[in-house]
Amino acid sequence: MNKEFIAIIHNVRSLHNVGSVFRTADGAGVSKIYLTGYTPSPIDEMGRIRKEIIKTALGAEQSIKWETVKNISAVTKRLKKEGVQIVALEKAKNSVDYKKFKPKFPVALIVGNEVRGLSSTILTRADAIISIPMLGKKESLNVSVAFGIAAYSILK
Repeated sequence: MNKEFIAIIHNVRSLHNVGSVFRTADGAGVSKIYLTGYTPSPIDEMGRIRKEIIKTALGAEQSIKWETVKNISAVTKRLKKEGVQIVALEKAKNSVDYKKFKPKFPVALIVGNEVRGLSSTILTRADAIISIPMLGKKESLNVSVAFGIAAYSILK
């Protein structure tokens, strides 16, 4: 069985969150990260490193392949054609508890904007939507923390 695991970070603004997802993705054995929408990359348009990402990623930006693609639809369409299961991490009416989800590898996990999450368009294109139940007063976790929980759960 091919345990290939891909991450898609969509419209995440925080440089620290992006760096943290890189570091966690490295620990989880992610093979590639797609930075979509306005998610910043470790290197800016002028070829300069983004210190905030590098500091948090601790070198993971060098050990994991990554690619910037503005249009998330292009990425998900290509991956689906390659037989990759697209999984969105989002609190939605039709989401499944992340602990009950059974992935089919190869798999790509999408996380989204820190405030708005993922759009309904992205959710309709996903093969599965998973969520992390919130037991306290807050509605969601930090995107990098949520990515870590979901990523390691997918690998179990």
